[in-house]
Amino acid sequence: MAEFGQVLLYLIIALVVIVGIVAVIRAVRIVPQSVALVVERLGRYSKTLDPGLHVLVPFVDRVRAGVDLREQVVSFPPQPVITSDNLVVEIDTVIYFQVTDAKSAVYEIANYITAIEQLTVTTLRNVIGAMDLEQTLTSRDQINGQLRGVLDEATGRWGIRVNRVELKSIEPPPSIQGAMEQQMRAERDRRAAILTAEGVKQSAILTAEGEKQSQILRAEGDAQSQILRAEGESRAIIQVFEAIHRGDADPKLLAYQYLQMLPQIANGTSNTTWVIPTEFTAALGNIAKGFGGTPGIPTPPDDDPSGGPKPGQPTTSVLDKPLLQDPGEALAEAQRQAEAAVADATSAGTRSGEPFDPRTERGQRPGGESTPPPPVPPAPPAG
Repeated sequence: MAEFGQVLLYLIIALVVIVGIVAVIRAVRIVPQSVALVVERLGRYSKTLDPGLHVLVPFVDRVRAGVDLREQVVSFPPQPVITSDNLVVEIDTVIYFQVTDAKSAVYEIANYITAIEQLTVTTLRNVIGAMDLEQTLTSRDQINGQLRGVLDEATGRWGIRVNRVELKSIEPPPSIQGAMEQQMRAERDRRAAILTAEGVKQSAILTAEGEKQSQILRAEGDAQSQILRAEGESRAIIQVFEAIHRGDADPKLLAYQYLQMLPQIANGTSNTTWVIPTEFTAALGNIAKGFGGTPGIPTPPDDDPSGGPKPGQPTTSVLDKPLLQDPGEALAEAQRQAEAAVADATSAGTRSGEPFDPRTERGQRPGGESTPPPPVPPAPPAG
């Protein structure tokens, strides 16, 4: 009997020790950072434990709930929302919130996560219902601001502060998506066509400017080349003219060359009429002079039989002689050459046995009447 009582005593002592250890464990609570513990005493709210070491009354105080004070992110599944133009779009939202009062989050709302989700859905439907599809797609910031204002006002009494509300995605119906893609493709094609047209315009302008500059430069080059060519030809003519006058070419040579150039003047398939120049008779007279002269026409004496300048005589250039002649002297010289040519032609016709009629050179009138030659004006006095 004594042994039984002793064993019972040991059991009671062991039970007391175990209960004491459990009580100590439950009485001492260490609260981590960013966590708040709501403590109830005998079923009623007692206090909120901040981070650190705390001692509770065993079997009297009880921890009702632990609340995370960090900012939380909750993503809700896509919700169908009807716009003002009767189109159903699915909107996926993300909410960033933080518990500021652990007591209110525990006692004011049963499940604040579900409450925030449902409040977000209803508020989103109200906001999107006042907008059409285009406004919904382009007014994300406005929708986010309205949702945040409504949610923050409603969750304030729950001890929760809504920091941000973001629309993660807005999905219109597939048919609307196809129409939007076609519209976007047409807009991009229009912009591409405008850019292409502007590029072609700029290219044409630059090409025209380049052609203009090239034509200007080409024209300037042609003008310079013509000027240089004309200067070269003028110098060549002056040198040839000076060489001829220095060589003192006789009239026979000049008349022979003149006759050689006449067939070239008349050459050509389109020449149906050959007009004989008035200088032709003068050239014939010079040839006649070269072959022995014509009676009655004095031959001008040569200064030197060799044709060149006399020794010791200064050589004069054509540039040193006056280029213009007195009109009276020129007219008198022309009359003398005309009379000499007529005399040459008359003597040539007498030798051939046919009388020369100067009217045949000028033509006859219709009906056999001859056209009289124009009277030769008298030569004005020289000087």
